[in-house]
Amino acid sequence: MGDGFDQFVADRIDRLLAYATAVTCDKHLAQDIVQDVLLRAARKWDRIGAMDAPYLYVKRMVTNEYLSWRRLKASKTIALERAELAQRTPPVADPADAHAERDAMRARIAVLPRKQRAALVLRYYEDCTDAQIAQVLGCTESTVRSQLSRALQTLRTNELTRVGVSQ
Repeated sequence: MGDGFDQFVADRIDRLLAYATAVTCDKHLAQDIVQDVLLRAARKWDRIGAMDAPYLYVKRMVTNEYLSWRRLKASKTIALERAELAQRTPPVADPADAHAERDAMRARIAVLPRKQRAALVLRYYEDCTDAQIAQVLGCTESTVRSQLSRALQTLRTNELTRVGVSQ
């Protein structure tokens, strides 16, 4: 393990937590996932640290942990709570509008299926290419494009429904 792993964590912990928070829509769940992943990565750091892109590998570990069945129940519960909160909370004009909009977007993203949510976060929050997303999700680039297309269509449909516009 040693200095290489410690330096990796020091350099990347904020980005890993931000990514996990965006994907899970829950700060505490994100912290749990990143902690679990880093504990596993520490035990394998000699191999992971020697890779061309250790950050992408660890990000994939975070994604896989999020997508794992062990977290399914927690993420569904959080998604439903966030969606209900977004529907009950009317928008208010104040200096915190940027935070409110971010929270509202997280609530909208939270109802997406897990792979679509991960693809969307990787593209628009992490600025990854189709190839990078495919590598992290362990799928083909065409599957990435399909997941993104479906996610955006769902978000558009939900937004139109939310504001009362019929299609």
